[in-house]
Amino acid sequence: MSLRKNSEIESIQGAEGTSIKQFFHPHNTLEGIGYSLAQFTLEPGKESKLHMLKSSEIYYILEGKANLRIDDEIMELQKDDSAYVPPNSKQNIKNIGEENLRFLCIVEPAWKADDEIILE
Repeated sequence: MSLRKNSEIESIQGAEGTSIKQFFHPHNTLEGIGYSLAQFTLEPGKESKLHMLKSSEIYYILEGKANLRIDDEIMELQKDDSAYVPPNSKQNIKNIGEENLRFLCIVEPAWKADDEIILE
């Protein structure tokens, strides 16, 4: 069994402009999972850089309001909403609320730096 406590996970800065806490990834989980789960934070008015992943993603909003861009479509998301991002889609997320935007991303197969392309 693997237990990851939010209070014990250090935040890192993502290349796309977010603050990230990596909960589960094949490199830190004994059970050999094939996906990754991370929590992201964006301050009000901030947005991630336009980027693309070879993997599919699911965004799940924990707090705040966001505009999620997937290719040419923009969706407004708020607490408890989720969205699927197909592999190789151009994407970014913008905090359109007045509080920090916190969201989870499940990436399958697991996120790898070599699978991400920053487009701006």
